[in-house]
Amino acid sequence: MGTVEDHNDPYGYPGMDIEPGKTSRVAVPPPQPFFRSLQSSLKETFFPDDPFRQFKNKPRSRKIVLGLQYFFPFLEWAPGYSLGFLKSDLLAGITVASLAIPQGISYAKLANLPPVLGLYSSFVPPLVYAMMGSSRDLAVGTVAVASLLTGSMLSSVVSPTENPKLFVHLAFTATLVAGVFEAALGLLRLGFIVDFLSHATIVGFMGGAATVVCLQQLKGILGLDHFTQATDLVSVMRSVFSQEHQSKRRPKLFWISAMAPLTSVVLGSLLVYLTHAENHGVQVIGYLKKGLNPPSFEDLAFNSPYFPVAVKTGIVTGIIAMAEGIAVGRSFAMFKNYNIDGNKEMIAFGMMNIAGSLTSCYLTTGPFSRSAVNYNAGCKTAASNIVMSIAVMITLLFLTPLFYYTPLVVLSSIIIAAMLGLIDYQGAIHMWKIDKFDFVICISAYIGVVFGSVEIGLVIAVTLSILRVLLFVARPRTNVLGHVPNSSSYRSVDQYPSAQTVPGVLILDIGAPIYFANAGYFRER
Repeated sequence: MGTVEDHNDPYGYPGMDIEPGKTSRVAVPPPQPFFRSLQSSLKETFFPDDPFRQFKNKPRSRKIVLGLQYFFPFLEWAPGYSLGFLKSDLLAGITVASLAIPQGISYAKLANLPPVLGLYSSFVPPLVYAMMGSSRDLAVGTVAVASLLTGSMLSSVVSPTENPKLFVHLAFTATLVAGVFEAALGLLRLGFIVDFLSHATIVGFMGGAATVVCLQQLKGILGLDHFTQATDLVSVMRSVFSQEHQSKRRPKLFWISAMAPLTSVVLGSLLVYLTHAENHGVQVIGYLKKGLNPPSFEDLAFNSPYFPVAVKTGIVTGIIAMAEGIAVGRSFAMFKNYNIDGNKEMIAFGMMNIAGSLTSCYLTTGPFSRSAVNYNAGCKTAASNIVMSIAVMITLLFLTPLFYYTPLVVLSSIIIAAMLGLIDYQGAIHMWKIDKFDFVICISAYIGVVFGSVEIGLVIAVTLSILRVLLFVARPRTNVLGHVPNSSSYRSVDQYPSAQTVPGVLILDIGAPIYFANAGYFRER
């Protein structure tokens, strides 16, 4: 029995090009020394892109410059920065800031944190990313899913209303842990870990998280004073119906809150200010502290008995934020036909979160909504993040009092509008048509988030992703190939009925390498 493998075609569509009726023997390669073989394996795993090739045969001064450019990519594009680039980045940065400011406040409330922390988190981290990030289009800021995770995981041990100071300190600590974790993965070149989150699990998890986030906004939309900290569907619905009398007893000027989702933050605040709606039941943000980020190094809760929870929160949210940021960055890089280094991005994410944890910020990454606005606004370089940061700085120094009258229902509508785009039902339908197993994984992750919790959904998503990989390797797709008449091509006999097998020879297209985990499977088949 002869066997021909084609690892470039795991599904058997292109086929093989072999002259029928002929076989040939291939000499066994000479054995490799142990250390050379180990070195080759480690290089293939951790250094497939050979990052040190640019340093070969270069003088020391040039090596120093290249080393600085590796960790600070802005040194590559800054010397060639032009007035045309400035105009584009200025427009994009201001446009993104108009979205980042209300989103930052909204997502901070979602994380059960003071709203001003959302503005702080849109000031320092973007400056760090502008120097260290390799994406031209990523707009840095807080994200809804990571905010929800931070709020739900920390509130399980500390109440944000009863002990708000400790809760904030734990959030800063979790951000530091996430930053150290992300930077360590990048420096150790372990970015391939993120690839274990399959597309199916990401679609299911993000869709479930978006659904939960939208449900959480019922508190602001219905004007409820007390609301559950749990994130599952049953707890949220129980909390809503237990206060049904309160939501039905609408404030006198409820029509302002009803119109607020259709208006901007400015118009909503103006309406509340002119009508004094805050005195008639419309909930508003209230006082926001004026000034730039205060240092928070002394606020890190290393000695707190809840420090292990902060570590767990930091690792979980760090992985999710990192996966989202890298996926978004790669997507827009593909549109503009350039590449970004995943390991560099991890280092940049890590450093900006470390810096953020020391300056009163919580977890940030590259959210899709802001990055899409940045891309569509015509940004040319990461300098658009600097422009956005300057706009937020001006807001913190002079404009925070204007947000006092912003209705909470506006923030809820902003979150819902951003989240609806994360429910990729078309992607789920496509999976149903292409691969039923991927569809089951997607729906399982979704159900785990919606009916369990975000943490349960995440565990299900990661577990199913790893299971999918293991099954793909241990039980790979195998096709019997046959010769297509009047051609030199070999195709799957299941897909091409006219294909004819070669007598005495079994030609297989195997979708994975043959080794101990699947050797018995092939033998049985």
